[in-house]
Formats: sequence, structure tokens, C-alpha cells
Amino acid sequence: MIRHSLLILALVASAVVPRLVAADNDLTPAEKAAGWELLFDGRTTTGWMSPKGKPLSQSHVQDGALNPHPCDYMLVYEKPLADYELALEFKISPKCNSGIFLRTFPLEPRPGKDVGFNGLEIAIDDTATADFHDTGAIYDLVKPSENAMKPVGEWNQALITSRGPKLEVAINGRTVSRIDFDQWPEMNRRPDGSMHKFDVAYKDHPRKGYIGLQDHGSDCWYRTIKLRPLPATAK
Repeated sequence: MIRHSLLILALVASAVVPRLVAADNDLTPAEKAAGWELLFDGRTTTGWMSPKGKPLSQSHVQDGALNPHPCDYMLVYEKPLADYELALEFKISPKCNSGIFLRTFPLEPRPGKDVGFNGLEIAIDDTATADFHDTGAIYDLVKPSENAMKPVGEWNQALITSRGPKLEVAINGRTVSRIDFDQWPEMNRRPDGSMHKFDVAYKDHPRKGYIGLQDHGSDCWYRTIKLRPLPATAK
């Protein structure tokens, strides 16, 4: 009888105490109150499209996660966004090469350039180093301060803040890269004078654009993809 009563009390408590941690592809009441929105429902490709604006195959949904491989370079969220926090979980496969694209315009490719030149990439790669093309880097622009990624096969958390001229990346709770594009007035050149591959003056790059999940030939899974809009920065 005592054991039965304790079980009833536990069930009642679980019904009235708010969830502090969300299930995969879900939001807690506190997250909803704070303005977070889910971009992936964990079951369908609703809200996502190809870089050419075409519907996606349901095969991209695997065990409650979005896998961009194989696709035409990236899976794209359906509408352009500005000033937000983007949080998600990702898991890589061996030798993975993937990335999270921001402020990109895949529907308007630049003549003679692949779609990667249209936006910014947060690198996700199966490496242990912390260079311009390693996990957490703002690809080819800013090295991460460390490689904070977990081993292959484990889930990682990413939090990206995109607001006005500034971009900040955290991997597994550790801020690893930052950039202020107002300090980048020249094509192919970082503020310290070193060269990068993009013929873009990032001071003038659009501060609004699409989000994309890159396929570069390897399996990589993304889940619990959520976004919180931020107030626009002053002009």
C-alpha cells in the first residue's frame, strides 16, 4: 500500500512540475515563453527545401533527425531570417564534412560560384584541430579558440547568435568563435591582413538570409533545431 501511494504521488508530481529539459525536437514551457520556435518537427521535412526551392524527400528524416546527405549541397529553411539565436544538436559520422550556413541566398547563386560563396558557414568536421576549417570555425574567416566537439557518434550542442554585424558561435557550452563584420571592409582579406578565399567585403554582406545544413559527402544528423528572434540592432 505504501509503495502504491508513493507511485501515485510521483505521478501527480510529474504532472504538475513543469519540464526543465525538453525532449528531442520539443520545447519546454519556459523556452516557449522566452520566444523560442522549433524549425524541425522531428518527423517530416516541413519547413525545409532544396537550394532550388524544391520539396525534400522524406528520406532526409532519420530517427528524429535531419540528415542533409545526400542532397544538392544543403537543406534550406524556408524563409530568410535576421537577428536571432539558433540552437541545435548535431552528430557526425567518420570523416564527416558538413556545416551550418547562415545569411545565405541559395536561390540566387553568384555567376561562376558555388552556393557556398553566397553566405557564411559554421564548419562541422571530423577533426581534432582548431583551424579555419575545423568545427566551430567561421569557415575560412575565423579559427575557433578550441575544438570543443565530442567524439564521432555523440550528440553535440551548438548555439549561434547572429545579430547585426556580429556573429558568435558556441559548441557544447563553450564560446569558440566571434566576428564583427564591420571590421571586414576588404575582399579576400582578414582584418589582420592575412588572406581568405572569399571575394566578399563582409562589411557589406547581407545581415539577413537563409539557414542551411550542408551536405559535403558525409552523413551528419541535426535535431532539436530551434530559433529565438532577437530585436533588430540600431542602424
